[in-house]
Amino acid sequence: MKNFLLACILLLATSKIHAQQDTWDLRRCVEYAIANNISVKQADVTARTFALQAKFARAQIYPNVGFNTSGGLNFGRSVDPTSNQYTTNSVLFQSYNLTSGVTLFNFFKLRNDIKAAEALQGANEINLNAVRNNISLNVAASYLQYLLAIETANAAKLQIQQTQSQLSNTRKLVDAGSMPELNAAQFEAQLATDSSSYITDQGLADQQKIALMGLLNLDAATPFEVSVPDVDKIPLEALSEMQPADVYQRALSTQPLQRFDSLNIVVQQFKIRSARSAMYPTLGAFVQLGSNYASTFREFGGAYSTGKYDTLGVVPVNGTNYYALTPGFGTFISKPSYWRQIGNINFSQAFGLQLTVPIFNNRALRTNYESAKLNMETYKLNQQQDNLTLQTNVYQAYSSSVSAMQKYNASTKAYEIDEYAFELAKKRYEIGVLSTIDYITTQTNMFKAKIDQLSAHYDYVFKMKILEFYKGQGVKL
Repeated sequence: MKNFLLACILLLATSKIHAQQDTWDLRRCVEYAIANNISVKQADVTARTFALQAKFARAQIYPNVGFNTSGGLNFGRSVDPTSNQYTTNSVLFQSYNLTSGVTLFNFFKLRNDIKAAEALQGANEINLNAVRNNISLNVAASYLQYLLAIETANAAKLQIQQTQSQLSNTRKLVDAGSMPELNAAQFEAQLATDSSSYITDQGLADQQKIALMGLLNLDAATPFEVSVPDVDKIPLEALSEMQPADVYQRALSTQPLQRFDSLNIVVQQFKIRSARSAMYPTLGAFVQLGSNYASTFREFGGAYSTGKYDTLGVVPVNGTNYYALTPGFGTFISKPSYWRQIGNINFSQAFGLQLTVPIFNNRALRTNYESAKLNMETYKLNQQQDNLTLQTNVYQAYSSSVSAMQKYNASTKAYEIDEYAFELAKKRYEIGVLSTIDYITTQTNMFKAKIDQLSAHYDYVFKMKILEFYKGQGVKL
């Protein structure tokens, strides 16, 4: 029996730990959203694309090396690739070429291209962080809305319990003849109204849950329960430490959009320099190695005497013809091997410098340069607009936080008053000096005030979290 009880305790403890691990707090929701949200994945792909472009730009300063080979069989009249003479014989040929080139100087165009690509890579990494921050803020908003919906449903459930308790007490008094049946009927009607309100609030909570799961890119069929923190214990900065001017100045250096705008201006500065450098001459160097083979190629191997004389001509002298003779000789002709032709006889090398001077190209380079300068003006205007929008958002967030705090304080005071009024009404009802309708009205007012207080409290927390976000503190509960 003792072992059985111990096993039950361990089972309950394990179940409790497992349940705690299966609950989702805000941090887990944000981390999951960042890892699985489609918008974040798209921004990550874009950032990696620009990282590849930066790597490509850095590689342009190194020499390029290329190799090519071709082979085939020529029929009919063609050019022998080894002697450059026409031949009607069939020629089996093969050629090899290895080339390399490097830019020596182009007025720092390559360097500016590298700087622009690296700055653009950094800008898109910041943009990725901006997307992550926006997702985090959206998840926090949805998370708090779901918590509010849960709290509202719990409040409606509590109201049902209190109405049921009062109905039970009233039914006993009705059965004892101390109260009329009308009182019980009125509580039964109120219980039906409370049940309807609870069903509605629970449906809204389910909808908020589905919305949060959709934001996380989580399958709607996945078991999903959030941890419900005590809203009173959620840490908040003092509103006095959130002066909008100070928050705005910090946001200018911490918000990803502002850093993104600054880097885009840096990118455009290097692009302007690169476009201007493209209008000047470029000096480069090249090296080339090549060789070829032809089946018709023949090599002179030497001469040999035939032992005979050949007549070169007739020279008449005083009526007598004298014959000019020369010793006869022949030549040795051989066909070199494939590797001897490729590696020795037909092997060629070349190196040199190449100067490219743009003279007239239908104003293409000049237009690129002037367009880059106009783009710079556009990016600067975008930065000004984004900074103005940020300032407006910060000041609006501060104003909203002040209003939310005042509304929360007012709703808290209203709830305390309605709660006190309900306690008085409850005592008066119990001694029979208050009608059932007035009692139910007082109870309804109290629960409405409680829901208003909850809504105002969560709204205040969220508005303050937005201010903290602008201040560069991230999103946390």
